[in-house]
Amino acid sequence: MSSSGNQYLQQVVAQQERLEADLRSKRSAPAPAAQAPAPGGPTRGRDRQQAGQPTPNAVEVRVTGIGRWKTVIVPPNAFVVHTRRGRSEPLHVGLGVSFRYNPATDSYLVVPGAMQTILINAFCICRELQGVLVQAYVQWIIEDFSTAYRKLDFGDAEDPMRLVNLQLKEQAEAAIKDKVATLGVSDVLSDKQPIIEELTARLRAVAEGTSSDTSAGLGLRIVTVQIKEAVVSSARLWENLQKPYRSEQGRIARLAEVAADEAIGARELAASRLRQTQQIESDRELAELRARNAALQFDQEAGEQLRRSQRQEEDSRALADLQDATARHAMALERQRADEEAEIGRLRIERETELRRLTVDGELAVEAVRARAAHERALLDLERTRLRADIDNAQSAESIQAKLVDALPEIVAKLPKPAELRAVTIGGNDTSTIGGLLAELAGVVGALQATLKKP
Repeated sequence: MSSSGNQYLQQVVAQQERLEADLRSKRSAPAPAAQAPAPGGPTRGRDRQQAGQPTPNAVEVRVTGIGRWKTVIVPPNAFVVHTRRGRSEPLHVGLGVSFRYNPATDSYLVVPGAMQTILINAFCICRELQGVLVQAYVQWIIEDFSTAYRKLDFGDAEDPMRLVNLQLKEQAEAAIKDKVATLGVSDVLSDKQPIIEELTARLRAVAEGTSSDTSAGLGLRIVTVQIKEAVVSSARLWENLQKPYRSEQGRIARLAEVAADEAIGARELAASRLRQTQQIESDRELAELRARNAALQFDQEAGEQLRRSQRQEEDSRALADLQDATARHAMALERQRADEEAEIGRLRIERETELRRLTVDGELAVEAVRARAAHERALLDLERTRLRADIDNAQSAESIQAKLVDALPEIVAKLPKPAELRAVTIGGNDTSTIGGLLAELAGVVGALQATLKKP
């Protein structure tokens, strides 16, 4: 599409501009006199007594001494080249070489000796004219520093390896783009080995030279070349590329699901049939077991009922025997009690008869005694009466009248208060005799009684 092509062109132009800016050597700005670097390359050692700290990312070297009598101490993992004015060849070239240094005539260059890694993002056009992003990395190391420092630019003050890495990166991107342009999208995504071989061959030819002429190399050695990832730039193309595989996988998955469903259905049907068969067998066994248990229970209940009936009959007979024995015993006891009661009654009657007889005898004896006592009392009364009569007959009239007179107050005191006064005349009879006196007293008593009866 035109829009995609324009975007790609703009991206290429922007990358070209950035590359031109990056290829310009970044020299360090002039420092004040008190911090002026010692003569030499951008990564030359600094006089710690006269200059500040080394530039960031530069190789750490240590310069000791003063004036013309200085010593440069180089780390063991850094390459160094030491030159002097008036000499065509360097005084010292090697890895971790320390040396005497005269700022007026000497110059030196220190480069890191560690392995370098270049990360590459190559926007390529494949054979089908589709955009593909290839991500790779290249690792290299300095093998011959005496050749490398003459042919390569290590003059960046902050990162001496920057320009070298940038140059190798551009060469690697160009090689990747050339190789991808001859391959299809599927080839780039599925097999990255041709790109690795092409990129390795080109970089080694540039960095190490050919097998026949090693002097044409740059004094570097390519350690490894790897392709990390290849991505299609168009999302729609990426989806279209995935659709056949996804469709095929979906078909296979669907067929697998159908086959699995069929297998599961068959297994479920077999399992259901097996469960139903087992359920029928279980129900039949349970029914037989219930029937056996019911028959056994019925036999047990019938036997228990028979045993209970027999036990009840036996208990009834035993109870009847006991009741009959009890009744017989009760009758015997009743008979014995009746005999005893009859005997007791007879004895009671005899006792009562005896008591009555004794009572009657006692009463007769008492009556006899009473009769005798009454007879004797009567005899005594008669004797007393006779004696009184004899005494009374022996009394005179004057004595009788004197007794009556003496008794009159007592008689009058006992009489009620008279409501009326009556006069009774006594004297018509002969009071000289007992008869006359009694007649007079009778008249008085009759008057008193008439008075008392009157209301």
